[in-house]
Amino acid sequence: MSENIVEISNLTKQYGKQKALDGVSFSIKEGSIVGLIGPNGAGKTTIMKIMGGLAFPTSGELKMYGATDEKGLNHARSRMSFMIETPYAKEKLSAKENLEKQRLQKGIPDKKRIEEVLKTVNLENTGKKVVKNFSLGMRQRLGLANALLGKPEFMVLDEPINGLDPEGIVEIRDLFRKLNKEENITLVISSHILSELSLLCTDYVFINHGRIKGTFTEQELKAACSEYIQINTDNNEKASSLLIEKCKIEKFDVIKDSGIRIYEKMDEIRDISKMLYENGVIPVEIAKNAVSLEDYYMKMVSEV
Repeated sequence: MSENIVEISNLTKQYGKQKALDGVSFSIKEGSIVGLIGPNGAGKTTIMKIMGGLAFPTSGELKMYGATDEKGLNHARSRMSFMIETPYAKEKLSAKENLEKQRLQKGIPDKKRIEEVLKTVNLENTGKKVVKNFSLGMRQRLGLANALLGKPEFMVLDEPINGLDPEGIVEIRDLFRKLNKEENITLVISSHILSELSLLCTDYVFINHGRIKGTFTEQELKAACSEYIQINTDNNEKASSLLIEKCKIEKFDVIKDSGIRIYEKMDEIRDISKMLYENGVIPVEIAKNAVSLEDYYMKMVSEV
């Protein structure tokens, strides 16, 4: 069983009277790809900045690789890399020249490492082309190359697919899979685009207004977005009572203006319809549907 390499406990960050984080708690397992998901301003970047030592919590505890004190946390960060907000690069330099400057600043002795990371992110053939003339996708990949220079065990990436075209998103997604599977790098990726992260992540953390709304494994999220029977009748209140009394159904929701959603006995749709009709309730609509990931996301982040 993989160990937790990051544990965040009751973390709060306050700017004046405004709480950017309010009692945030979750953990990150070694070898996982964690999606930190929420709308803009939810608190995602604040969490990443605290992990990277760019901001400090008002209260609560951050533990990384078993360390909680500042010296230990800084040592833990030497095993990590961060790409928070817009990747920095000098516009008038090539990819290779930018990485050479970063290599020297980071004290990395192996010059061959530049060629290795450029190949990893598919920028090895950019030659003398300067960053000013790079596409957004190329800039993102250069930022990732810089983050990979020190051979990190753990990468923290803030909105790395934001603004990319579909082809660029696929390229970055494939790169993350490669880093995770082939180099065993643990990844934390923030985004507000659940549909993309759902194709990549092993674990999910939903956040909004500085509070955790839910944490899920890939399997748990798929289960939450399972099939349901959608029913709308001429008397939904009576129908609800009949479902409990006659069919012994307990797992259902009454959705305002949308009828009833039943999450069990999926193979008994005809029997349910017949029972309602025989008890004086007319099913206007009855069908099998499924909760989309986007619908579930919107429900999670909208809950107070």
